[in-house]
Amino acid sequence: MESESFKSTAPAVVRAVHILDVIAAAPEPMSLAELARATGYPKSTLHGLCDTLAHLRLLKRLPGGAMAMGSYVMGWAHAFLSQTDITEEFHGLLTAAPDFAEETVTLSVLDGCDVIYLACRNGNRPLGVAFRMGMRLPAAYTATGKAMLSALPTGEVEALFSAQWPAPLTRAGVRGLPQLLDELGQVRERGYSIDNGQMCDGMTCFGASVFEVADGRPVAGLAVSFLSASIDAETGRRIGERIRGLAGELSRRMGAPAR
Repeated sequence: MESESFKSTAPAVVRAVHILDVIAAAPEPMSLAELARATGYPKSTLHGLCDTLAHLRLLKRLPGGAMAMGSYVMGWAHAFLSQTDITEEFHGLLTAAPDFAEETVTLSVLDGCDVIYLACRNGNRPLGVAFRMGMRLPAAYTATGKAMLSALPTGEVEALFSAQWPAPLTRAGVRGLPQLLDELGQVRERGYSIDNGQMCDGMTCFGASVFEVADGRPVAGLAVSFLSASIDAETGRRIGERIRGLAGELSRRMGAPAR
């Protein structure tokens, strides 16, 4: 957030949001020293901001002094979801459709060069990874991210990744923008995306974009996940066609014209 190129008249607000972003992305609570290294802010600045955020319950200070996300943010999360019809339509669609009854199906939105998971219906088959609402991952390595990026102009994709390339999640992750653009071209040709172990070793995901208007920009991405050992080329093609059809149905529920 801090690196975004806009002139803020409230720099303390920008710093506070940056602190929240860093702590939210961390796998465990962060000490003040770790937060200083991650943000580049002086400890004196962090101390005052963290005290205020803790007082507002946006952060919580643990007994050892480390900082974690506070409970107040859940109210915002629930408000956002309650005002976002697509999550309700997602659950309604999965209830009505027989597709992927035993598989894990996720719904996410694009946020810069990341995806944020809005909803998930966990399947019966263990995958080695737990999807959860609010989880944020680099779009370049996820099926929903690749699907949504493929619907954007190439120049816009290049601009998203111009500052820094995200650290790979597995050894299979795409290694740079040229490889990603090549993958996105394949997604456009097929009509669905494939994450072949780039998010999690041993897991293959198939994704497609969800639209709500005719301007061609995706509003969300839909994906289904399988153990890679259960997928061959023909099975993968059938799954890709099915997730594309399911995303098309969700798009129609959101008011998009037939594509």
